Amino acid sequence: MSSLQFDEFIVKFTMFLIDSFIKLGFHYGWIIVLSGVLGIFACLGLGRFALGMLLPSVGEALNLSYTQMGLISTGNFIGYLFAVLIAGILIKHLGTRRLIFYALLIVGITLILSSLANEFRYLLFVYTLTGFGSGVSNIPIMALISSWFVSRLRGLAAGIIVSGSGFAILMTGTLLPIINRVSEPAEGWRISWLILGVTVIFIAFICLLLIRDKPEDIGFKQAGAAERQDFKLAKEDYGEKSIYKKGIIYYLGIIYFFFGYTYVIYTTFAVTVLIVERGFSEQLAGWLWAIIGFLSIFSGPLFGSFSDKYGRKAGLIAVFSFQLIAYLFIAMKLPIIFLYLSIGLFGIVAFSIPAIMAATVYEYVKPKLAASAFGFVTFIFGIGQIIGPAVAGSLADFTGSFSSSFFMASACNGIAILLCSRLKKSQNL
Repeated sequence: MSSLQFDEFIVKFTMFLIDSFIKLGFHYGWIIVLSGVLGIFACLGLGRFALGMLLPSVGEALNLSYTQMGLISTGNFIGYLFAVLIAGILIKHLGTRRLIFYALLIVGITLILSSLANEFRYLLFVYTLTGFGSGVSNIPIMALISSWFVSRLRGLAAGIIVSGSGFAILMTGTLLPIINRVSEPAEGWRISWLILGVTVIFIAFICLLLIRDKPEDIGFKQAGAAERQDFKLAKEDYGEKSIYKKGIIYYLGIIYFFFGYTYVIYTTFAVTVLIVERGFSEQLAGWLWAIIGFLSIFSGPLFGSFSDKYGRKAGLIAVFSFQLIAYLFIAMKLPIIFLYLSIGLFGIVAFSIPAIMAATVYEYVKPKLAASAFGFVTFIFGIGQIIGPAVAGSLADFTGSFSSSFFMASACNGIAILLCSRLKKSQNL
């Protein structure tokens, strides 16, 4: 099939879906949400969060220290950090749909290459490229919300999209231990990364088929814009010409920094704590990791809708509070019931802050600046992700335990709660 024939097939297939949705009375925006779920499942769920499940086996096979294990995660976030800086520029040149497709291909190919690793430096380099692909795909996926949904639906839409990471954690927590059990002792993680890479490439083609940049491209208005007032609000050209002139964007970036700095410590090292410090089997740790994934599926829609109803500030404070308690429970080495509570509390809010933050940012800028604004606050968030694993791994090497790292994470969440309490509502709403 030639490139021209493939493009014609994509157009015909999309028009068939559009006609079907119109006849059924559904809005195509929800197909965009479904595509976003698959995209986040691939770029973040498989490209990043699967590392927490694989890291103990990878560390043992390649004889890595805690510091090196942390640096692999940090390398991924360095790639991610660079990506979010240029994502807005790439969207202008390639368009949202094609950029998501190319970026997911990068994630899939580099995951396959990670399965070939035999030493630390090679894996650090390749997994850094995975982070680049994850960042370049995540930003345009989340930016679609601003184009396709009015404000009162963005928290819900963003929340559903970020649940893709939860589905990925659920899958990797149950599937990867099985692969390790039926494979050669030192080869399970290689097979796992190979399978994950192929899956991401498959999803890249699905996203290419389904995603469209704007509702106007296929004859739709924004979802929820049936009422005249809603549509007028959604199309209002408010905000500064440059996001860098808006102090609130920097303030939101600082709040997002603390989320990035703390949650990544939990997702990177929680399984390691369960296996190495608490004596759990890999299979049991995998099931607990899967529980986090299952609960996190509901985290985005639940707290995204909560923020739609009660305000973004209330939503952020609630999520940071849940996480603060989760970090304390895993740090304090209390009876095992508190460890399970930590897992439950973290899981139920795991990926709700990105959803709330995306909805919040889009309320302070006009739609055409949405990708750049979210990319900038995600850049600040990414700095936290880079620092978090490296600091946590180094603290663990120095103290012989991750307790100090999780106490530190709790304190940072306390600061974030104070910052959120001073957050003012956008005057554009």
